[in-house]
Amino acid sequence: MFEHSYMSLKIDHKSKLPLHIQVEELLRKLISQPEYQNGTFLPKEVELANRLGVSRNTIRQATNKLEYEGLLTRKKGVGTKVAQRQLSTSLQDWQSFTREMSKRGIHTDNLLLALGKGKADEKMARFFNVPEGTPICKLSKLKGVDGEPIVYFESYFHPRIVLTENDDLNRPLYELLAEKFDIVVVRSSEHIKALAAGSIAKKLQVDPRSPVLFRERFVYDPGDRPVEYNVGYYRSDKFTYSIEIRSEG
Repeated sequence: MFEHSYMSLKIDHKSKLPLHIQVEELLRKLISQPEYQNGTFLPKEVELANRLGVSRNTIRQATNKLEYEGLLTRKKGVGTKVAQRQLSTSLQDWQSFTREMSKRGIHTDNLLLALGKGKADEKMARFFNVPEGTPICKLSKLKGVDGEPIVYFESYFHPRIVLTENDDLNRPLYELLAEKFDIVVVRSSEHIKALAAGSIAKKLQVDPRSPVLFRERFVYDPGDRPVEYNVGYYRSDKFTYSIEIRSEG
């Protein structure tokens, strides 16, 4: 497959379409192949030029365009390969992670899904307004794209919310809460900071010293009653948080 993808590249020298545009279109098809999506370096510039019968400058024009679009990444002395896709989320458009990614056309999988019980620690007890040590429901999710982990979530719920194994835990969480408990979430308070992956490293498949984005979320219903305390650990090489700020003036 790899050899066929590369060897099938051909330029139509009789076409009115500029050569660098033809090369660009061919490279777009080439880098969509699994071998390149998985990290294989593109053929060297001189090799591509010889293969297609065009100048190195023509190849460079095409790869520069793809690099500008964020599709390729180039490292001097090493080579050019497909850039890893960065996922992003907006702090203004708060919703379930699954729903947000779906709206962006990105399919996510639950690589790990575990329902269990926990006890409210001091912070949770204060948020839920219950005694410390109160039994609460805990839901853990490891979300991935194309089988690669990108974020690990732990959700803790107010004692009035009890999920069971009979619930469809694969569906967007807030849809489930609305349907089963008639709970609509409308507000969240969030805190974000950088941490070393530490004990979460194995789940995210990163080095324990690698930085992760840690997000702490306090979720409320329309009556300003606490619903969920959620923590998320995002791979910093795969995820970007975006925020838009408008001037009052």
